Amino acid sequence: MNVDDLILVSVDDHIVEPPTMFEQHLTVAQKAFAPKVLKDKNGADYWLFEGRRAGNIGLNAVVGRMREEYGCEPISFDQMRKGAWDIKARIDDMNANGLLASLNFPSVVTFDGSLFHKFDNKQNALTLLKAYNDWHIDEWCGSFPGRNIPNAIVPYWDIKATVAEIKRVVAKGCHAISFTDNPSLRGQPSLHDEHWEPLWKVCAENKVVINIHIGSGAAAPHASMGSPIDAWIITMPISIVNSAADWLHLQALQRYPDLKISLSEGGIGWIPYFLERADFTHAHHKAWTYADFGGKKPSEVFREHFLTCFIDDQFGLKNLEEIGEDNVAYECDYPHSDTVWPECPERLISTIKHLSPTAIDKITHGNALRMFNFDAFGKLGGRENCTAGALRSLATHIDTSPQSFGGPAPLAEGEVRRRVTSGDIVKMFTEVAKEDGSVGASDAIALSPNLKVS
Repeated sequence: MNVDDLILVSVDDHIVEPPTMFEQHLTVAQKAFAPKVLKDKNGADYWLFEGRRAGNIGLNAVVGRMREEYGCEPISFDQMRKGAWDIKARIDDMNANGLLASLNFPSVVTFDGSLFHKFDNKQNALTLLKAYNDWHIDEWCGSFPGRNIPNAIVPYWDIKATVAEIKRVVAKGCHAISFTDNPSLRGQPSLHDEHWEPLWKVCAENKVVINIHIGSGAAAPHASMGSPIDAWIITMPISIVNSAADWLHLQALQRYPDLKISLSEGGIGWIPYFLERADFTHAHHKAWTYADFGGKKPSEVFREHFLTCFIDDQFGLKNLEEIGEDNVAYECDYPHSDTVWPECPERLISTIKHLSPTAIDKITHGNALRMFNFDAFGKLGGRENCTAGALRSLATHIDTSPQSFGGPAPLAEGEVRRRVTSGDIVKMFTEVAKEDGSVGASDAIALSPNLKVS
């Protein structure tokens, strides 16, 4: 197989919500409390939700920048690639990357929509959450059929409203929701509380995949405030392991064979040991912990219910047999700093050449299209229109060269740059929060090369 023949579907990308998001999906009366995009005295664009300023609109939306500028977080729409927030430009960038289809998570409203959970007026919050889903499904995904997999958010502060919203979006063709990896950290009952039974039931019956994205509740800890931020970036994807262990013990997986969980942006290289450890722990400790997997090994339950994904994971792909070729999908992570856009096919081809054609088809697109019940081939007129080569032929006019949006401040005489630490980043976001009361986004990788010492 060559690069042009690859078919790529990403199960983890992100949207920077555009200023027009709510315009077509609220009544005149509802627009009275609609969030707005404003610009501050420093030229930063920001959303105002219920009178409070939300987090940085362009948090980590650094795709296409020179890498030296990754830490200069975009503060306005014109400081990022238009594909981050404009659907037509996104399709152009997908074509340039040879990417067939993409599942996208929110940004400003947070990965699991928890910004709405903070509203004082929960009725307004529910109205806006539903409007977000309508925009996402009808405009973002609906404008170019077959290119974006719908992924709804739910009002999980209210279980009855959550069930109703899932049924509503399923009727619109959406078979995925984004949920918190740990509801107890959002002030809700534990994952293992019977409170959530209606959620498991409605998702299983309607074949709705539950996506849990890193940072959607639990967060990767900083080793210390003096640690280089690189150490945190390394461990951030792997931090999903704690949530994976928790969800693996969900008893509902035994009651609902069709219940599916997708671990988003967590990588795959850690999974072989995770499954080995899970099996050992169950065999060694079940006599006193009373853990119950219905007579199966934990690793068997994992392979029946979980989807994982990777950006660039050679070790995981070398050990695909230990993970399960039906349990792995690809991710692009556009427009975040880990993405290898626009070279995803080139980066991928060398790491999968040892796999069988069947396994390659599964992990590059088959597993994603099957699990999310998404017929991209049918919507685009056949497989031949869905290859990297076919899509790239539509984007020869797109400039993918690295762009500068204004780099680090120049050094004064005698000054030298120093390593950016966790403390620097925490301080930066703390100061922003104090200044404007913003809601911090959950996976801030805001490196700051502007930091310098004398």
